[in-house]
Amino acid sequence: MSLPSDSLLRFLPIYQKRVWGGRSLETRFHRKLPDASSPFGESWEISARAEADSTVRGGSLAGHTLSQLWADRELRSHIFGPAAPDQERFPLLCKILDAREKLSIQVHPPQAIAEELGGEPKTEMWYIAHANRGSLLYIGLKRGVEKDDFEAALKGGTLENCLHTIEPEAGQFITIPSGRLHAIDGGLLIYEIQQNSDTTYRVYDWNRVGLDGQPRKLHIEESLRCIDFDDREPEMDEADGDVISQCEHFQVEKQELPSGKPLDSVRRGRFAIVTVVRGAIQGTPDEIFREGDFFVIPFGQNDTGLAAAETSTQVLITTWH
Repeated sequence: MSLPSDSLLRFLPIYQKRVWGGRSLETRFHRKLPDASSPFGESWEISARAEADSTVRGGSLAGHTLSQLWADRELRSHIFGPAAPDQERFPLLCKILDAREKLSIQVHPPQAIAEELGGEPKTEMWYIAHANRGSLLYIGLKRGVEKDDFEAALKGGTLENCLHTIEPEAGQFITIPSGRLHAIDGGLLIYEIQQNSDTTYRVYDWNRVGLDGQPRKLHIEESLRCIDFDDREPEMDEADGDVISQCEHFQVEKQELPSGKPLDSVRRGRFAIVTVVRGAIQGTPDEIFREGDFFVIPFGQNDTGLAAAETSTQVLITTWH
């Protein structure tokens, strides 16, 4: 096919029901959810999973999936640029998480262990979009907790006492490498950028049942193999200039734009996944992107016409490391 000249790509969100989810995607972002009452905990905004492949909405590539764009070598180079990893599938997954109740205490497997267990490694970063007062992140272990203490607490039903907690504020962020024990409390809305993986091992799930009324499966043996027991009392990350998260898989920047400033002034021709976290970005006269919107700008697009439409507009820019 001929190469597209689209200045940006939008994808249809893929909504995921979760027992811990809510309806903030509807009430805060004015999204039309698939039904009127289910708890939707995740919106997969940019996804190339076989079970959830994002579809382009509008423009010359409308109807194409993200996997199709990635599989076409010429399109891949044109859209994702020369720094794109040479991997079989698009390597990132971008989500909005709406936690109305606690997520399970969980871990994602490091590379070597993932291969042994038949799973996929996952390093991710969280940007806190909204936090109710008193809502917590469970991140790593308390100082002094050893593996034997952890296992004893797990058997005795006192695991929560072993976990390090942080009360985050909107605008804060943290990277969760594979192997870091973690969970999200109810009352948090989070933008998540991660490796393209859906392998999660639950070590504890607050003794609740799933949407089917049955206890959710735990993965205690797998979790104990994956948890980094030397990861004690981490804190929220600090920005390095504009960069708020950087690993071998992705780089995320937070950029603030005064009203009227072009988005290209901070994107600088790079392939970028853009997330609006505050304010608005104006596209065409009838197209505006607001809080919670994700879109992709192809590599080399140097005059997109996109600009901040409100004072102190803030965006995340996700690109390759």
